[in-house]
Amino acid sequence: MSRAEQPSRRTVLAAVAVAAATVGSVAPAAGAGTRRAPARPVDHHSWTTYDDWRAGAARGTRAVAGARPGLVIAAPAGTLDHPDPHTGTTSTWEYATWTSPVRRLAVPATEAIASWNAHTPDGTWLQTELKGAYSDGTETPWYVMGRWAAGDRDIKRTSVDGQSDGRSTVWTDTLAVDDPATGLRLVSYRLRLTLLRRPGTGLTPTVWRTDVMGSDVPDRFEVPASVPGLAKELPVPRYSQEIHKGRYPEYDNGGEAWCSPTSSQMVVEYWGGRLTPEQLAWVDPSYTDPQVCHAARHTYDHQYAGCGNWPFNAAYAATFDGLRGVVTRLGSLTDVERLIAAGIPVITSQSFLREELTGAGYGTAGHLMTVIGFTAGGDVIANDPAAPDNEAVRRVYRRREFENIWLRTKRYNASGKVVSGTGGVCYLYFPARPSARRRAALAAVGVR
Repeated sequence: MSRAEQPSRRTVLAAVAVAAATVGSVAPAAGAGTRRAPARPVDHHSWTTYDDWRAGAARGTRAVAGARPGLVIAAPAGTLDHPDPHTGTTSTWEYATWTSPVRRLAVPATEAIASWNAHTPDGTWLQTELKGAYSDGTETPWYVMGRWAAGDRDIKRTSVDGQSDGRSTVWTDTLAVDDPATGLRLVSYRLRLTLLRRPGTGLTPTVWRTDVMGSDVPDRFEVPASVPGLAKELPVPRYSQEIHKGRYPEYDNGGEAWCSPTSSQMVVEYWGGRLTPEQLAWVDPSYTDPQVCHAARHTYDHQYAGCGNWPFNAAYAATFDGLRGVVTRLGSLTDVERLIAAGIPVITSQSFLREELTGAGYGTAGHLMTVIGFTAGGDVIANDPAAPDNEAVRRVYRRREFENIWLRTKRYNASGKVVSGTGGVCYLYFPARPSARRRAALAAVGVR
């Protein structure tokens, strides 16, 4: 996403944020010496185990066991013709589907975001859909939440615009109730995966994990302040998006807008993920940090016309051996401290005016950076890719300022107009086999 303070595609959610009534409550700021976190207005559910995959309704898919259980095509349910709007070609594909059981949300939701981890060899791809049930007993249609492949030879990975039933709408990667002030909520949902392959090949995608995060974050300009409780810094590599300015402009005008894939690549490499010379052979050899160019190409959403699609970034991270990636919401910097203490960096999404984040030197309608630790005084240590070079990526931001711009759902832009904030959205990348300490930290923030 661009660091410039200008309208972004995700600001279409502003109408939702502005209309939302304050529903539910957030606990007051904890007193000195206490560590009580705010109530969590989030329901995060994952399908990852062999039993999870067996519990769904299969049409041509089967569950596979092993160290990393998953879902594959067994015998196709049929064929379909897919017209790719971004190539202008129509191709025939064999397909199979898996539909989850109904999942009742612990938190009736105004928004839902799906994410997934999968292997898609050339000649395969997948589609993820959600169908929600409203609090008045009616249902949404099946909404496409993403058409995805790790590569871009078979289809152009894409979100799908124009999906609405007049009561909820899909905005790129987020399903949102149009007018939360009416009290309408999503109370349950089903998730459907469609796995596709070229006819007669015997190939299959393998889905290892899929997640849905439903939330009803209170409408707010300000959030309660958390109490510092950790001083620690993780050795996350530093990459600047700015040194890539003008490179590969077909991917959202080049590096100036590559905060999301740059942040993703930092954390992937922190966990040991590396790209081979063969994978990077397409990049101009004169370019520094070619892996950032690769991340931009392989997170690019051809409908959104940018690299900031949240689930596409998580899916990219999970293409590296031994890594998982999810999109979720956290409730405070206390949650981030728990994860940092266990060695898990947190990629956060936020919007702010230049004067709202001391030391940033810019304003943004949407920007990703990676929290890598906390100072002894509790301030945030972030790898901010909006830096002139790699050495300048490490920044220290004031805790109170950072926490507020990340967690709020409403803000004023440079024109004084009320627009949306992300309400604590983040990416979490972690080992497929996390240690007990990491499992506990993830469970504490609602992720398993």
